Amino acid sequence: MSKQKKKTGKFWLGAMLGAALGLLFAPAKGSETRKVLKQKLEELIKKVKDIDLDELKEKFETKIDDIKNDLEDLDREKVFKIAKDKAKRLKTKTEDLWNLAKDKGTPVLQKAAKEVLENVIDASEEVIKKLDSKK
Repeated sequence: MSKQKKKTGKFWLGAMLGAALGLLFAPAKGSETRKVLKQKLEELIKKVKDIDLDELKEKFETKIDDIKNDLEDLDREKVFKIAKDKAKRLKTKTEDLWNLAKDKGTPVLQKAAKEVLENVIDASEEVIKKLDSKK
């Protein structure tokens, strides 16, 4: 027997045992539970006989590849969105600091706040450009 068939056999054996244990511990009369269990096992055996191992393997590989690709995209999209949101919040906060310095501060504070604002804007735009170019 090939390794693939052994693995698939173990998988289905585990599935059948899990279903059996679930039914055995269900709150029903023993005779009803055994009857339902027997029906479920017969259904499962029929389904197992209909399985094409190569087709099953291909489906699993395709789904795994799709998941990997989606995870990579999700990470890029998530990082890009977070960076844009963070840049907007930083800009708003530094604009608030600049306005406070402009209204209440000395020329030295005004100059420092303006430099902070300009640097935050430049840094934010640079990060977003880098992320956007990799997107």
